[in-house]
Order: sequence, then structure tokens, then C-alpha cells
Amino acid sequence: MLLQVDDEVLVISGGDKGHRGKVLVVDRKKNKVVVEGAGLVRKHVRRSQKNPQGGRLSKEMPIHASNVMVIDPTDGKPTRIGVRYLDDGSKERFAKKSGKSLGRIAPARESYKKS
Repeated sequence: MLLQVDDEVLVISGGDKGHRGKVLVVDRKKNKVVVEGAGLVRKHVRRSQKNPQGGRLSKEMPIHASNVMVIDPTDGKPTRIGVRYLDDGSKERFAKKSGKSLGRIAPARESYKKS
């Protein structure tokens, strides 16, 4: 999974379809992400010293990673993510639509260095 925390994403299916938000948590084992403001549920909390009033709290629940797409930084539309090696041998993510870099994900390696 190529999604990372703080990526701007668009929910493309489910009850929150069309919602834009930042990725807060990435769970690579379960292939799920938590998006800010999406997948909201009500959690009922009883009174305690930590929460003296009790009541219902809203919290975000995980969404499957296949239901979100990264927003392209150039035009603000959803795009797929690709991976490529740079000339110095480091690996980076890029937006397939525009080709713009989304950040490095691995340090330089001699075996992938272009001469």
C-alpha cells in the first residue's frame, strides 16, 4: 500500500463518497486507513473521572484502502500512485496523472543508481 499519513485523499465509495480529508492512521496489515472526518460513528461513553459528563462521542473508523484515492497536487483531482527510481538510486512515489513527485520512500541504493 502506497498511502501515507498526511496524504490528502478522496473517498470514492461507501457512505462517505466524495469526502476529502487527510489520512490520520495507516494500518498496513488490515489494508485500512483512517480519514479525517470520514467513517464517523457514535461511541457511547459512560461517566467516569476521565469523562465526567459521559454521552455520545463521534470518532472516525477505518476505511478500506481501495475506497480512497490520493489527490493530485497539481490539479486537485484524484489520481493513482506509482513508484519509480530516481537517478541517484532512491525510490519515490509519484502521481500517475501529472507525474509530480509525492515524496521519497526509500534512500539511495547503489544497485539502482543510473550512471
